[in-house]
Amino acid sequence: MSRDQDTAARAALLRLFEVAVEAADPRKAVLANLPPKPKGRCVVIGSGKASAVMASALEAAWPDVNLSGIVSTRYGHAVPAGRISVIQAAHPVPDENSTLAAQLMVDALRDLTADDLVICLMSGGASSLAVMPTEGVTLAEKRALNQQLLMSGASITEMNAIRQCLSRIKGGRLASFAGPAPVVTLVLSDVPGDDAGVVGSGPTICSPQGPDLARASVSRYQLKLPGHIRAIIGSAEAPAPRPQDRYLVIGSAAQSLKAAAQEAHALGYRPLILSDSLEGESRDIGRVLATMAVSAATSGLPFDGPAVILSGGETTVSVTGDAAGRGGRNSELLLSATLRLDGHNRIWALAADTDGIDGADEAAGAIATPSSLERCRKLGLDPRAHLDGHDSGSLFAALGDHLVTGPTLTNVNDFRAFLITA
Repeated sequence: MSRDQDTAARAALLRLFEVAVEAADPRKAVLANLPPKPKGRCVVIGSGKASAVMASALEAAWPDVNLSGIVSTRYGHAVPAGRISVIQAAHPVPDENSTLAAQLMVDALRDLTADDLVICLMSGGASSLAVMPTEGVTLAEKRALNQQLLMSGASITEMNAIRQCLSRIKGGRLASFAGPAPVVTLVLSDVPGDDAGVVGSGPTICSPQGPDLARASVSRYQLKLPGHIRAIIGSAEAPAPRPQDRYLVIGSAAQSLKAAAQEAHALGYRPLILSDSLEGESRDIGRVLATMAVSAATSGLPFDGPAVILSGGETTVSVTGDAAGRGGRNSELLLSATLRLDGHNRIWALAADTDGIDGADEAAGAIATPSSLERCRKLGLDPRAHLDGHDSGSLFAALGDHLVTGPTLTNVNDFRAFLITA
């Protein structure tokens, strides 16, 4: 592997990630999908890592509408949104601002008429950014449950089904506060399959199967829950859908992957979009993707290089014992892939979260190269120990291969690219 080869491969991977993020620009997505203006007022609510940017675009587009509202976003993701207030809260575990945001949204929906319009702006990360526990459940209990869910290995769909059962606003319940006013929800999807009712636990979108999935998930992952919380989930029912409401998915991983594929072709690589909704344990998916890349490089199956295998979705990390390393699902996936690649001289890879933050780490993800394992040995790093300790982020940071972008102000979940050179 020459230095020029390494530089070119890294540049190509970074360009593909950049294009994927650009394709999920929430401003453009909102402006392309605005509903007709209402006769009366327009109240804007919403939450998520992109909600402030979405609100800013909407507010600027409708200067002649009687418009107000409140959206909640993660700390560090706020932008001015004019007549729409922006509150910042904690992610992935809610804080007091999360409960304040939920109450302000409910208050904003009071006294509406059928001539008014509610626009709900939803994007990834919303579940922890607006929280109103159901009666008998405290914020501390919701925080403890969130921590347990994040380490359980449960999928985002399963986690959000449980959250819906314990909330006064999730699972379509927030829409009930709008009275006769119709609710239009614009969704920037970060979930596999783009189920709008899963994004942010669907505060304005009913999920009829949610309670059944929640009960099955509690059993499957053997969650340790207080008796009263277990009883609430056991008796939970989904609210009835409101016929005046509708929703649109305005951005998704599929759109970003297609844009990256077009760019890959322009750069001289044959693209294969494997899936926009891969789920499973991060280290397992990492091994599978690496095995596919090795097959392409050694036997030309499914095709020979120069090529790139693209995928999206959201993997999970099951934390066992007292492991409390640095990193997230993308760096863990990539470290597992690196071990499987074993220094293959034709394969480079990138895995990152399109929101710029991999789990709770400050990095979006990382890049793996044919020299990654050799450089680990020179630094005295044990990749297997870092993987087992869920400390992949520290390893890639030591190598100088962690990808730090800062908040991108969008979120269509994870992006992965395995590059096979000629």
